[in-house]
Amino acid sequence: MKHFVTFEGIDGSGKSTVSKLVYERLIADGLDAVLTTEPTDSLVGRFVKQCIQTQNDPFVTSFAFVADRMDHCRLIRQWLNEKKIVLCDRYDESTFAYQAAQLDGTIEDPIRWLKELSNNRIIVPDRTFLFVLSPADALARIQHRESLIPFERQAFLEKVNKYYLKVCKGRRFKKIDAMESVEILVDFCYHDIVD
Repeated sequence: MKHFVTFEGIDGSGKSTVSKLVYERLIADGLDAVLTTEPTDSLVGRFVKQCIQTQNDPFVTSFAFVADRMDHCRLIRQWLNEKKIVLCDRYDESTFAYQAAQLDGTIEDPIRWLKELSNNRIIVPDRTFLFVLSPADALARIQHRESLIPFERQAFLEKVNKYYLKVCKGRRFKKIDAMESVEILVDFCYHDIVD
C-alpha cells in the first residue's frame, strides 16, 4: 500500500479528473483517504495563484510555491501519521517543470536551484504518476475553459513537458499515457496504490 501519492502532468492531461476518481474509489472501498492539491487554499497558496494570474516575477512565484509546499507538508505529515492515504494533485515536480520553464535562460540550472530551495524540507512521495500528453492534445482538451491561465499556452507547455520528462526519472515515477480512457487510468492508479 502506498500512502503518499502525487499526480503530475501539464494542464489538460487529466490528472485532476483521475486523482478525484481514484480518491472516490478508495473511499467507496472503505479506505481512509485525503485528496489535496497545490497550490493549496491557504493564505500562501492564494498568493501563489495570484502570482500565476498576474504573471509575477518567476523568482517570487518560485519562492511562493516552495513556501506553500512547506506549509502543506505539515498537513500531509499529520494525515500520514493518522494512517491516511494522501493523494495530491500537483506537488514538487510541478514546480520544477513549470518554474524551470519560466526561469529558463535566467539562471544556469533552474531545476537544481529549485530543488535546493526545499532540499530535505518536504516529504518524498511513495509514488508519482506522470500523465504524459502532447501540449497540442492537452490544449485541445481545455480550449472550452472560460479563461486560460498564462501557463496554458502551447510554446510554454512544450518547455514544461520537456522539464517534466527530465525530472520524473527513477523508481518512484510511473509515466502513463494520458490518451488512455479515464476508466483505464483510474484502474491502473488505484491498483498501483493498493496492491
